[in-house]
Amino acid sequence: MGRSMHMIVVGCGRVGAELAYRLFQKGHRVTVIDSVAQSFNNLHPDFRGRTIEGEALNEDVLIRAGIATADGLAVVTRSDTINAVVAHVARVAFDIPTVVVRNYDPRWRYLFEAFNLQVVSSSSWGAQRIEELLHHAEMRTVFSAGNGEVEIYEFPVPKTLAGTLLGDLVPPEQCIPVSLTRAGSAMLPRPNLTLQEGDVLLVGATFYGIEELRSRVNKTPEAA
Repeated sequence: MGRSMHMIVVGCGRVGAELAYRLFQKGHRVTVIDSVAQSFNNLHPDFRGRTIEGEALNEDVLIRAGIATADGLAVVTRSDTINAVVAHVARVAFDIPTVVVRNYDPRWRYLFEAFNLQVVSSSSWGAQRIEELLHHAEMRTVFSAGNGEVEIYEFPVPKTLAGTLLGDLVPPEQCIPVSLTRAGSAMLPRPNLTLQEGDVLLVGATFYGIEELRSRVNKTPEAA
């Protein structure tokens, strides 16, 4: 386990309460702020961090929570305006090393981008993942960076693509081969590699890159 750090979580809804407990389980010192005292009932019974009732927009509340010496701060309320302002203040006025902010309504995403904040947009990311699972089960997401702007996908090479050169299959832009596993052994794939049925390919791609790859995979040899 790494060193114990002081983490502040602003907002004690379901997300905030779960995050606070996870951090506490990792051995960190956790302080949770919420304007409604009843919200602290969302915390796990075993949680032993601090709770502070008050408005996070109030600088005195942040100081009472120990923001001057905090190692990290997460702002996860349901108000995008509060989240953006508190996160901006924490980073600019208190120079917090790590600040992560929740985007509740995707329509307000630009607000966080304007402040250049590290943002997690659970609604957008969740909708994208559900759409992929429903409509594109043949390519499985194994890692997601940011809010899904770049993801790593895994898919087995079908019989219809056997004999295809990797460089002819993978789009040259917004899609990068990461690894290829053949007979249990992984390798760094090169464009001139000939694919075999049963190969397992990992690619890193943007949304547009993976859509283009899916289009190429779904083409029949005759259509190609």
